[in-house]
Amino acid sequence: MSNQISETEITDRKSFIKFLGSLRNELENNTGTWKNTSLSDFLEALETYADDIQGYYDNVHPGINADIPSWRTFADILKALRCRSE
Repeated sequence: MSNQISETEITDRKSFIKFLGSLRNELENNTGTWKNTSLSDFLEALETYADDIQGYYDNVHPGINADIPSWRTFADILKALRCRSE
């Protein structure tokens, strides 16, 4: 997992765009570290994780409500979809 991506704070649209560029760059340069490499797999995981993210927040970041969308929530969902579990 890229530290740059893991440590990027997503606070607004511009930081989200920068995050997406880093995410794309990681996929292009480190495909083997990604769990969901096909669009179909990625979208299926996106659907599942978007449904489950409140549980993640309840355990790791209490007080965040996933039903109030934010750039951070979108980034957290995308971060979760890329890495293989070790």
